[in-house]
Amino acid sequence: MPANLTPEYRAAEAAFRKARDPADRLEWLREMLRVMPKHKGTDHLQGDIKRRIKELSEEIERPRKGGGRGGPALVVRPEGAAQIALIGPPNTGKSSLHARLTGSGAQVASYPFTTQHPEPGMMPHEDIHFQLVDLPAVSPEHAVPWLGGALQMADGALLVVALDDPDCVEQIEATHRVLHDVRADLSPRWERDAEAAEDSGPSAEDPFALRLPTLLLANKSDRLADPEDELRAFLDVASLRYPALAVSATTGRGLGEIGAWLFGHLGIVRVYTRAPGRATARERPFVLRRGQTVEDVARLVHKDLARSLKYARVWGRSGFDGQHVGREHWVADGDLVELHT
Repeated sequence: MPANLTPEYRAAEAAFRKARDPADRLEWLREMLRVMPKHKGTDHLQGDIKRRIKELSEEIERPRKGGGRGGPALVVRPEGAAQIALIGPPNTGKSSLHARLTGSGAQVASYPFTTQHPEPGMMPHEDIHFQLVDLPAVSPEHAVPWLGGALQMADGALLVVALDDPDCVEQIEATHRVLHDVRADLSPRWERDAEAAEDSGPSAEDPFALRLPTLLLANKSDRLADPEDELRAFLDVASLRYPALAVSATTGRGLGEIGAWLFGHLGIVRVYTRAPGRATARERPFVLRRGQTVEDVARLVHKDLARSLKYARVWGRSGFDGQHVGREHWVADGDLVELHT
């Protein structure tokens, strides 16, 4: 039986997918359940939403219970410019990459399945940080029941493969199967236009289906005579279309390219603000995406400011210096915005 979901439900679902804070996501899940038509065609979806409400409620309550009684968090609250999931088969050097990129001091060992729960860390790039979350190795032999839930918060993925492993093609195929089973598929597309958004969005009846934009990191390239040739051959044999970088957690090869690559392909826009009449301070920017507006900037500063905003003055690439603009004005990377209420 078709679900025949209402516009009210679709609006709640869209808000759920945009929400980054776990408490906001929980609120929208409850709203989805409230406005959903109740009939046989939605029985499965109702059950899925109820289960996710229970899991997310427990995850939010976990820190309040104190100490180690609740165990480590299984859902990492997003911070920084974007949350990027670090995933891959066992023994690809994921944790070594994470430790080197973030300085996290995460546990690193030569045996598989060292990482048992999400390990967040911050990777600096210019004046912003990306949040890299190291996740347990993805393998059919080591089920991680909460993996799909942990990936829900991610803006993209770094898929790590060890090019020197003769079984790397089979390992990646197995990784894809496991991810598909938890309703998370990887995509080579990073464009943020409407067509790409439609391609990367949920299926018509599954708001929890994920299609994460993915950059493949071919690790341990220092062990190969010609890493670029090996990488091209691997992508061809495995029939993969992911953008890819040859890197090495040991020597640092290619690691400096990752931040700039993510910055460009996520469409990140840094906006600096100042109060009227105050000196300019370009220290900690607000982070938005291409296509966002002055109103979005005001909302990031404070949700009440967005309601009382009258106009803004902008200095930067989106207009001439000191230009008066309305709340719908698109901002550009590096803009200085002065908000007037």
